Amino acid sequence: MSTPAAIAPDVATAPAATAPGLTRALAARSAALRYTDLPPAVRLLARQCLLDWIGVALAGACEPLVHMLAEEAREQGGHAQATVIGHALATASRQAALINGAASHALDYDDVNMACTGHPSVALIPALLALAETRGASGRDFLTSFVAGYETMCRIGRTSGDAQYARGFHTTATLGTLGSAAACAHLLRLDAEDTATALGIASTMAAGLKSMFGTMCKPLHAGRASAEGLHAALLAARGFTSRPDALECPQGLIATHGGTPSLEIALAEPSGGWHLHNNLFKFHAACYGTHAAIEAARQLRAQHQLTPADVARVQVRVGASSEGVCNIPEPRTGLEAKFSLRHTVAMALAGVDTAGLDAYADESVGQPELAALRQRITVELVPECPGLTLSEVIVYTASGATLRQQHDSGRPASDLQAQQQRLEEKFHRLVDPVLGAAQSTRLIALVAQLEDLTDLSPLAGMLATPASCCAD
Repeated sequence: MSTPAAIAPDVATAPAATAPGLTRALAARSAALRYTDLPPAVRLLARQCLLDWIGVALAGACEPLVHMLAEEAREQGGHAQATVIGHALATASRQAALINGAASHALDYDDVNMACTGHPSVALIPALLALAETRGASGRDFLTSFVAGYETMCRIGRTSGDAQYARGFHTTATLGTLGSAAACAHLLRLDAEDTATALGIASTMAAGLKSMFGTMCKPLHAGRASAEGLHAALLAARGFTSRPDALECPQGLIATHGGTPSLEIALAEPSGGWHLHNNLFKFHAACYGTHAAIEAARQLRAQHQLTPADVARVQVRVGASSEGVCNIPEPRTGLEAKFSLRHTVAMALAGVDTAGLDAYADESVGQPELAALRQRITVELVPECPGLTLSEVIVYTASGATLRQQHDSGRPASDLQAQQQRLEEKFHRLVDPVLGAAQSTRLIALVAQLEDLTDLSPLAGMLATPASCCAD
């Protein structure tokens, strides 16, 4: 039977890869990482990522989508391998990673790294927790594997993240699957070749569409990335095969999803030597693309004692990439409001607490004062504000004044101790209503002692406590 001309060429006849060895090089780097390689600041940042993840996951555990996923797991059954946090449920490790990953991204309050244009911790930690609980791994092993997966996800992101994002892929879903695979491969102590195989398996399972932003599918992306990365590593450990050049090969991940398969770009040293130094924590419960505009609007309100009545109109100047990410003009739900520059700027100018979860309740979207203020706000896409982290807000007042403020939300904290304090305040705010203040304080202390834990059962035990929304 002849092959139709319209069918794509076979891999064997396709053009040669432009970066031979990319997948293997990243796999070798990940597999070789040891705890003693990690500077104190990197260890602290990794613990901060875990603390922040626990906070947003426990608060997210009460979301309807998480209850749906938990009920699905209960109906399907399976071995009680790993904890579903906040639900008094133990299930198969893949199911736990799926549910916990979705819970931690449900509020869109989790950390960000622009090297991968996505959210690393929600893809990595759920899989690692499930695997560590199943295998009895130590806190040091968990922390080192997290850093290995984090750095791998960002290095792949440097070669393809922006291009994938521009094509409409949610990179937390696509690159997160590979980061999860690298992290789990490290915890399983796979060598470089088997880690490359795990990355290959993960590459063929990497998917997720930006068109789903504002729906339950966006947090599902994080859960699937975590679960599929875990599955890829477990299969590689059993001898399952894949291409060890899946990133750079013709018709591979980069060729199909977008990017430049450059070994030089992937292996280039980031500022400070670690991508983790550029981790960005969220202190507003909305899409990170709205944070710069929120901060600029908050500053204008504080500096000039603005009230909504003072505002004649507002111009929000952002980069073109915001259009497909956080520019829902008329949000109908609280979830959509998290992806609306107009609504979040209106909240900031009206003095609404953009860090509070209640501010994004469905009923708040149509609140008359906010809706009226939102109608006076326009969003302009300008080349002067590249990416998602630089915005300018211009307020034209009723008295005829023109007020301008620019903010860059892409700068990581330089004072890690101050950041720790701010994260602990955020943690209490999220977890106290769910588990109580005493349990929150104990969790903070336990995360601080992570590297002293011979296994993670103490942490898993505390996370198994039913959240207030799940208690009988």
